[in-house]
Amino acid sequence: MANKVTVLGSLNVDTILRISRLPKPGETMPMSDQDKAGGGKGANQAIAAARCGAETSFIGKIGADENGKMMCRLLQESGVDLTQVTQSDKGTGQAFILLQDSGENSILIYGGANQTITADDILKAKAEITEADFLVTQCETPLMPAAKAFSLAKEHGVITILNPAPAKQLPQELLEQTDIITPNETEAELLTGVKVDNRSSQHEAAVKLQALGVKNVIITLGSAGSFYRFGSKEGFVPAFKVHAIDTTAAGDTFLGALSSKLKRDFSNIEEALVFASGASSIAVQKLGAIPSIPTKDMVEAIL
Repeated sequence: MANKVTVLGSLNVDTILRISRLPKPGETMPMSDQDKAGGGKGANQAIAAARCGAETSFIGKIGADENGKMMCRLLQESGVDLTQVTQSDKGTGQAFILLQDSGENSILIYGGANQTITADDILKAKAEITEADFLVTQCETPLMPAAKAFSLAKEHGVITILNPAPAKQLPQELLEQTDIITPNETEAELLTGVKVDNRSSQHEAAVKLQALGVKNVIITLGSAGSFYRFGSKEGFVPAFKVHAIDTTAAGDTFLGALSSKLKRDFSNIEEALVFASGASSIAVQKLGAIPSIPTKDMVEAIL
């Protein structure tokens, strides 16, 4: 039976600017190309979950503009339920992605409608939250409504997953309601003060995150793989070795795929992490966020 996943999060239209390298202060340099694609961490994660087989619902805000229509169309095409996607008086969120020839990227975000989500929106989405297996959120939407959503989820036995990106300090009440937190090395260091660069520091950061109230930890390590600590059980899952063209949606694809595969009792954590790693490895081989996210069949084919 398919997992039920609800994502509370951001809807952005990405403008991808292709450059050889980042410009220096005061420097003017040409772009080799530009493109427009759907994105936003929330949208990416929801589409990854849906394409990987989860029954997926979305809670979010769009503007009354063409970008909002575009995002709704992209989510619907992947089978995401949009009952709780509503209009704001702000414009639909946007991201401007500086994509270097190396495949690395730097991203500028305009929050727009994403920043208008309130506690009332959470209450209106009670059914989508309480009837899910997993509730996923990130930090591109306001944190206090997210804490409200997590509290509601925990009252009904729903497993909560927090992707603490973009990196920022988090309210204690949100951390205490988090079943699984999924920082990368940078985010883990910001939250714990531990520089994550080897197995010992991965362990130390995970233990510190648990001390903050989080129950289980997955630290994503890019092309190296992922480290997990669930309760006192630890492990490491290496990444698939591929040639990366664009890493924009890699982490979001990983998380969406994970939520589609993970069992509620976490008994298949390593299997789910391998599946998520496979999905992410496919995503980085194609340009753009949503266009690069694979289906369940595509992931199973490389496993």
